[in-house]
Amino acid sequence: MPITPFHFGPAALVHAVAPRHVSFLAFCAANVLIDVEPLYYMLSHEFPLHRFFHTYVGATGIWLATTILMMLLLKLSRWFRLPNPFHWQQLKPLPIIIGATLGSYSHIVLDSVMHEDIRPFAPWSAANPLLGMISLNALHVGCVIAGALGYIVMEIRRTEVRARR
Repeated sequence: MPITPFHFGPAALVHAVAPRHVSFLAFCAANVLIDVEPLYYMLSHEFPLHRFFHTYVGATGIWLATTILMMLLLKLSRWFRLPNPFHWQQLKPLPIIIGATLGSYSHIVLDSVMHEDIRPFAPWSAANPLLGMISLNALHVGCVIAGALGYIVMEIRRTEVRARR
């Protein structure tokens, strides 16, 4: 299934640990952009589903596209009244860059473990050394646990902020 929410679990944990340094939204946006590729190939019934953007070279392009898109949206928000869910208009460039970077490359790592058609080192190699390193169930449970831990850390931080007020 493309655009899987499992990738958001590690995003939640990384953001919870370093909220001022990692944009959760940029992390998730990069993951969604990468998964437009298999969605397109699923809808057009073409295989393999995971191609260029599911390589480290392709993920670099996604990282750049996510960063540029989010920076452009920030600039547009100064000129136009845009909705501001999750306070995205207060994001700074460095957390966007870090979030998009971590989101892009972690997506390749996680998908490399579970998808046989991924060639993460293309065009230099067809090898996928991570394939089957852990079971699909363990991978999904790990992502859910990361998300739960991230949520717990964020709630602890919110509680501490409230207590200081």
